[in-house]
Amino acid sequence: MPVKYANATDVLSEELLSMIQKYYQGGYLYIPKKVAYKQTQQTDYKIELEKRNQSLYLMHLEGRTNQQLEVIYHLSASSIRRIISKEKTRYQEMKKIIEQLLPAWGVEKQQLSQIYPSAWELNHSYVIKVYDNKKQLERNIKISQLLRNCNIPVAKIIFTKADENHVEHQNRYFLMSDKLKGSNISDSKDKAMAQKMGCAIAQLHTAFLRCEREIEIWDNSLLQEMNGWIRENLVANEWLLISKEEFSKTTALLETMYPYLPRQLIHRDVHFGNFLFYEGNFSGYIDFDLSQRNIRIFDICYFLAGLLAEETDNIFTREEWIESVKSVITGYESILTLSAVEKNAIPCVMECIEILFAAYFIGMKDMNHACIAADVFHFIHNCESEIKNAMK
Repeated sequence: MPVKYANATDVLSEELLSMIQKYYQGGYLYIPKKVAYKQTQQTDYKIELEKRNQSLYLMHLEGRTNQQLEVIYHLSASSIRRIISKEKTRYQEMKKIIEQLLPAWGVEKQQLSQIYPSAWELNHSYVIKVYDNKKQLERNIKISQLLRNCNIPVAKIIFTKADENHVEHQNRYFLMSDKLKGSNISDSKDKAMAQKMGCAIAQLHTAFLRCEREIEIWDNSLLQEMNGWIRENLVANEWLLISKEEFSKTTALLETMYPYLPRQLIHRDVHFGNFLFYEGNFSGYIDFDLSQRNIRIFDICYFLAGLLAEETDNIFTREEWIESVKSVITGYESILTLSAVEKNAIPCVMECIEILFAAYFIGMKDMNHACIAADVFHFIHNCESEIKNAMK
């Protein structure tokens, strides 16, 4: 029986065709018939697309142009417009809910706009954050209150007219706080800003040390994660992108130094979006959703590795990034001294963080971001001696 050919543009969506073209173009591709298509595969693909669309919309909110999003997500202009339109519709529904809840605070709406998937700016003066988890909400409120008592610049919580610190509605929890001055910086290569980031991380660590005993902290271990779910994900996916040898050497090195690395409450999500600057000076911290007890250099390493993973047209050269490493460490040590073991461990911890992200995205079937994480891992691995020299 002759094989019936069909033009892929007639039977596949534009997004799926774009994904396939990254691996195969210009020839005949036979796709065998599947007898029993598992519902879980449909569900996984749907979840993957939803997460991608939310990530894309967040970048749109942060100011990325449609042209930049086309390059980052390998989609056409029409697909980008359609996704943004769909996500706007979803978030318009949340906007209506927030508008209905505003009387609880006695605040009239003049302007309400979304700034993150879970956060809204009100009247240029307040921020409303939406939580699905009440314990996380309560912990973040506690952290904010303790840090304010330490004169650390974090947002002040706005109480309702009933003197409640949040509003509950349909199993969601709404927290209003004042809006801190400032925004995330636009020039991530600015060495002066990098040094100020190092100072800001150290100042936060100092405050965390003073108040961490008063907070119920999630005690986490990067080493246990490496030997736990990260390894399991990589094994399950047959060491895709990160080889068994690379993983074993990196984890073994971390294990030799781990007992000597100071642990404390950390932010865990340090990037320019969560550390605000106003007129060139640091102005405040936001978003403690991931705060936990872990090795303190995790925050430094997370920030520095994250600079390499940013999906922008203005990517770092090797020399520029090493200068940022030097500036951040200089800023941090102007307030807190890093031990020799910590400095020696910084390249390894950065590599572990990128292995963590590679394993996570591989597990989520998000190969675009998994490849980025793996590329950053290999880049840092090849810069180890330069990183250590920059910290001398």
